[in-house]
Amino acid sequence: MAKENARVSPRHDAKVVIALRRFAISISIFNIFGYTVLGFEQPWLWPFIALFTAYTTEFVLEFVAAKAEGRAPRYAGGGVKGVLEFLYPAHITGLALNMLTYVNDQVLVMVFGVVVAVSAKWVLRAPVRGRLRHYMNPSNLGIAVILLLFPWASIAPPYHFTEHVDTWVGWIIVVVILVSGTMLNAKLTGRVWLVGAWLVVFALQAVVRGLVFGTSIPAALGMMTGVAFVLFTNYMVSDPGTTPSRPSAQIAFGGGVALAYGLLTAVHIAYGLFLATAGVCLIRGMFLWGVHFVDKARAERAALEAAAREAEVTADPIAVPTGNGHAPATEPVAASPVVAEPVADHRVAR
Repeated sequence: MAKENARVSPRHDAKVVIALRRFAISISIFNIFGYTVLGFEQPWLWPFIALFTAYTTEFVLEFVAAKAEGRAPRYAGGGVKGVLEFLYPAHITGLALNMLTYVNDQVLVMVFGVVVAVSAKWVLRAPVRGRLRHYMNPSNLGIAVILLLFPWASIAPPYHFTEHVDTWVGWIIVVVILVSGTMLNAKLTGRVWLVGAWLVVFALQAVVRGLVFGTSIPAALGMMTGVAFVLFTNYMVSDPGTTPSRPSAQIAFGGGVALAYGLLTAVHIAYGLFLATAGVCLIRGMFLWGVHFVDKARAERAALEAAAREAEVTADPIAVPTGNGHAPATEPVAASPVVAEPVADHRVAR
C-alpha cells in the first residue's frame, strides 16, 4: 500500500508535452531576440528573476501537494527529462508574464504576479473527467491581478515587439508567429475551433462597436494585425490546459472571450483582452463545479432509489386470509425448514 501511495501522479498527454516543449523553446528564443534586437523594455535581468521565481514556486507547491496527497512529486522518477517536462509550464508562465507586463522599476510587483500565476494552478481548480485541474490561465491571471491591484502598472507597450526593426521585418515576425502558432494549435493542442471562433467573433464585435458606438472599424480590425494580438491568439487564449477540448465548447469559449472583450471595451474598461480571458475562465470553472455537484446529487439520488427498491424486494410480503371477512392481511413468507432447495432471487425477476 505504501508503494501504491508513493506512485508518481499522471503526467501530461504526450502531445501536450510536445506542445509545451515547443512553446517553451519558442518563447525563450523570442525573449532572446526581443532583448537583443526587437527592443524589449524590461530590464535584461528580469527574465531570469521571473524564471527563478516560477521554478521555485512550482517546486515548493508540488512538494507540498505530493506530501499531502501521499504520492511522489511529479518531478521525481523521470531523471533530467522528467524535471524539464515538469518545469515547462512554469518556464512559459514566468517568461510570458515578464514579457507582457510593464511595472516600471518595481521588480517585486512582477515577482508577485509570477507567484500568483503559478500558485493559482493549485488553488483555483475544478473537477474535469474525475481529476481536479486548474481552470484559470496562469499567465493571464497573473497579468490581470497586477493590472487590478496596481493601477499604475500596464501591459508592455505593443510597439516594443518591433521597435528597433524595419516595417517589413515586423511583418515577417507577425507571419512567423502566426504560422508557427497555427501549426502548434492544429497539430498538437487541437484548439483550432477555439481560435477560429475567437477571430470571427472578435471581427464581428469590432464591426458592431463601429455601427453602434461610432468606433473606427478599420482601427478596431487593425488591432488583429499586431504582434501582440497574434501572440495572444496563438499562445494565450488557446492555452490547452485551461480551455475545453470538445469543438462546441471551444467555440463557446473563444467566442465568449471575444464577446466579453467587446463589452468591456464598449464601456471603456482598459486591458479588455486579459480581463475578458480571466472572466471567461472563471465562468468555466464555476460551470465545471456546478456540473460536478449536479452529477453528484443525481448519483446520490439514484443510489438511494436503488437501495429503496432493493429493500422493497427483500421484504416482499404475501397475502394471508384473516377469516373474518375483511381484506387479507399481509405477512412475510417464512423460510421452509424442510425443503433445502436453492430459491431463485426475486430481485433478478424484478
